[in-house]
Amino acid sequence: MPENALRILDLSLGIVLSYLTIVFLIRLILTWYPKIILNKGLWLLISIPSNSILNLTKKLIPPIGGVDIGPVIWIGIISFFREILVGQQGLIKIALHTTSS
Repeated sequence: MPENALRILDLSLGIVLSYLTIVFLIRLILTWYPKIILNKGLWLLISIPSNSILNLTKKLIPPIGGVDIGPVIWIGIISFFREILVGQQGLIKIALHTTSS
């Protein structure tokens, strides 16, 4: 893969995975405020990318003591993949290093 394509992939994956981490972090915080309506205004930027994923997670792992732990699980999963792919010693960084050498 050409070096420029790897750089674009590194940047775009980093942005997408960072955005998803922030989305699930905000969803985690919003579990403390159940009266907030996520289907209106800027909240749609949070609810649209996360609703289907969290609904699937609720089917597999039901809320514990009334608390949805889905956002915590997804923050962990996304952080893991972000580190493996675009972290300091991630696979894409290694590929970039080998192509530039």
